[in-house]
Amino acid sequence: MIKLTVNGAERSFDGDPDMPLLWYLRDELGLTGTKFGCGAALCGACTIHLGGTAVRGCVTPISAAEGQAVVTIEGLSPDGNHPVQVAWRDLNVSQCGYCQCGQMMQAASLLMDTPKPTEAQIDEAMSGNLCRCGTYPRIRAAIHQAAGQGSAAAPANKGERL
Repeated sequence: MIKLTVNGAERSFDGDPDMPLLWYLRDELGLTGTKFGCGAALCGACTIHLGGTAVRGCVTPISAAEGQAVVTIEGLSPDGNHPVQVAWRDLNVSQCGYCQCGQMMQAASLLMDTPKPTEAQIDEAMSGNLCRCGTYPRIRAAIHQAAGQGSAAAPANKGERL
């Protein structure tokens, strides 16, 4: 029996310990904010926090969550007002939106570790999260805003990668 905490609630799982944590969150708990993208930890759509660290849920076995706290986009803020979520809304970061939960979880992790990140630190931390719509300039601006370093005006989207 695997015991873990998901978004503050104690949970247990009595099944295949090698099952990806992503499937447990989506299929067993109905937490569908975390997305399946590539299945190989290359796109970042499945980014969650495990023990306070951003990880890719598609390649993390549920056994790795034993005794750990798991936070999904649904648990980032009870009212949806985490500074990253507010900045994303203020700057209209999302376009299609598919990758954005993973982007926000990665950004929140960055800001936990580095409250006032530089451009280079943002680029490094966010480089594993892909956005097919190319909202990278808005993502960067939102991270700066969430860190208290930016304004509410997002740059034009030029499709540049972080």
